[in-house]
Amino acid sequence: MRFQMLSFLVILSYLYLTMAQGSYDDCCLDYSKPIPQKYRNRVVKYRIQKPEGGCSKPAVVFTLKKGRFICADPKQEWVPTLIKRVDKMKTYSITKKHHHQGPKRG
Repeated sequence: MRFQMLSFLVILSYLYLTMAQGSYDDCCLDYSKPIPQKYRNRVVKYRIQKPEGGCSKPAVVFTLKKGRFICADPKQEWVPTLIKRVDKMKTYSITKKHHHQGPKRG
């Protein structure tokens, strides 16, 4: 019985540490400096980081074309402008995709 309880506690501890590790991996702990325009043009998506759980700072995490991440301070004036551009790019892409499908043939 003791061996089963010890095994259960070891597994539970492992799961807890694994989950805690995962929450810190996705957090921006510091902000990047304002990024040059050439890098802003490579942004393909973003996500909003809220200060909860293991993440202590609010941030906007921009993803570049090659998968690189940039952590930005949401209070910087260039950040909302870039968010709007990415949203507009997504909308344009969805609209373009629907127009290219053409009429259905039956």
